[in-house]
Amino acid sequence: MAPVGTAVQDHVALAEIELCGELIIAASAARERLSLESIDEVLRVAEERRTGSDG
Repeated sequence: MAPVGTAVQDHVALAEIELCGELIIAASAARERLSLESIDEVLRVAEERRTGSDG
């Protein structure tokens, strides 16, 4: 049994939760539906492609 107060953090899950929160904020601030380009910008898709292709 794990000691009380010990927590395992799933860093991937935490990153996904953060991105979902950012997407919800962007969607609630938008006057219209977010375009695919806007969604990609919020989710930093282009940034991820650049850093992913470097390694």
